[in-house]
Amino acid sequence: MALRHAVLAALLDGEFSGYELAKSFDIGVANFWHASPQQLYTELAKLEREGLVEGRQVVQEARPNKRLFQVTDAGRAELEAFAAAAVKPSVIRDDLLVKVQTADRIGTAPVIAQLEERAAAADAKIDLLGRVLRKMRGDLGEEEFLLRGDAIGGYLTCLRGIAFEQGHRDWCRRSAAILREREGLTARADEH
Repeated sequence: MALRHAVLAALLDGEFSGYELAKSFDIGVANFWHASPQQLYTELAKLEREGLVEGRQVVQEARPNKRLFQVTDAGRAELEAFAAAAVKPSVIRDDLLVKVQTADRIGTAPVIAQLEERAAAADAKIDLLGRVLRKMRGDLGEEEFLLRGDAIGGYLTCLRGIAFEQGHRDWCRRSAAILREREGLTARADEH
């Protein structure tokens, strides 16, 4: 998947400024695709040149003017082609995994600290996504929302984001505990 598809998908919900799109990415799309605001602005300009989105200038009195973007018919066609294309298998690319792999050769203290930091960050993301889901559901229970609610795609991606973060958090905590215990065993063995 390219950033273009994530931007087009986010714009299906309506007309957004670059700033609003960045905020939308932080809350909804960020659980499966990360992009900096600068990357989003660059991608919007590119998509506009290609005719996949169109922008319009909004004049504001007390604030600077802004541009609002929406998906064009060509952009929808691009998303339809993307949705129909075969999916590549997911892969993990994470610096933390390289650090864990080397922990028993280079020392565990910094790796344990980073595992604990990552687990705490996962907890915060789980909490944020949980709030997003509750807001999307409104007064509906989850099962009723899943059958009858609006914006089900966004809801399902948030569910996947929570499952990912829970798995990652649990792995980080377990790995930190194992490394800490091994470190303690080594220290005790060195004392004798």
